[in-house]
Amino acid sequence: MELPVMPPVKPMLAKSTKTIPTGELTYEPKWDGFRSIIFRDGDEVEIGSRNERPMTRYFPELVEAFRRLLPPRCVIDGELILVSASGDRLDFEALQQRIHPAASRVTMLSETTPARFVAFDLLALGDEDYTGRPYAERRAALAEALADVPEPIHLTPVTTDPAVAEQWFTEFEGAGLDGIVAKPQGGAYQPDKRVMFKIKHERTADCVVAGYRVHKSGPDAIGSLLLGLYDRDGRYGEAGNLLSVGVIGAFPLARRKELFTELQPWVTSFDDHPWAWAKQLEGNRTPRNSEGSRWSAGKDLSFVPLRPERVVEVRYEHMEGNRFRHTAQFNRWRPDRTPESCSYEQLDEPVNFDLAAILG
Repeated sequence: MELPVMPPVKPMLAKSTKTIPTGELTYEPKWDGFRSIIFRDGDEVEIGSRNERPMTRYFPELVEAFRRLLPPRCVIDGELILVSASGDRLDFEALQQRIHPAASRVTMLSETTPARFVAFDLLALGDEDYTGRPYAERRAALAEALADVPEPIHLTPVTTDPAVAEQWFTEFEGAGLDGIVAKPQGGAYQPDKRVMFKIKHERTADCVVAGYRVHKSGPDAIGSLLLGLYDRDGRYGEAGNLLSVGVIGAFPLARRKELFTELQPWVTSFDDHPWAWAKQLEGNRTPRNSEGSRWSAGKDLSFVPLRPERVVEVRYEHMEGNRFRHTAQFNRWRPDRTPESCSYEQLDEPVNFDLAAILG
């Protein structure tokens, strides 16, 4: 492979902002997938990742598509995504399953749950290095290079109108998108620099604290608190169950030790716990499911059960199925709330939006 921009390349990053900024900016949807830079030189294709480790082997169907559909020599920044079986939203959980060590599993998943690629920036085309050119010029060249490109490759929509961006921010969440990204029109491509802006959804929810994991610093400090919500109407199984929805864990070390002491009066056994089934998994499994996590290989994911009596208010971005998509953030304790009041009914539900309309 011999390109003007060679792998590995760290992607350009964005800094968070609470509101949609204005000015000489171009706005685009924030896709919920795996950030990837695609390098193609003839038949040679490499899929780079944010951590600079190639992901090429996990997506053979996209490697073949890149050989057929991308310009013969190019470097393109974008997002690997997976559309749900219903076709109406993104499915990040299914995308995670694509990262598997077994070649036979990789092949099977490439056929049963094929991924797609959404392109949104151009680093090189032919013999030309585009990283030093303004974003507006890079976008125009990318649109020309991918004109009429068919699935599974898509060109992300863009707008320069902040009012349209605001509308996208509200509507596109219903298709599983993550928010909005704003890019300075005159900015160069700066790998690993936070020169863009991202606006993500943030909400609050009251959750039951049902357990904790100890911190890596020692057995007398809290690593994370396990959160639960009651499934009142049985939308995810038997009505009335307390379901595991995620964790919070960003605490200073001194606070981790204080929390450990504070929570000891609530420690109980699995025999009297709504997640009693986790007793048999103790020591090597997470309460999320019985498969564990390939993303946490080698980590002890067992937890200490707590009587589900304390309520905490957390900040979260959005849901993935019946769980928080990302790690939630501690907001405050809610001694005024009863555990029984912490149910899925309190959560905002985005209005459904046609994903196909966004992908074009």
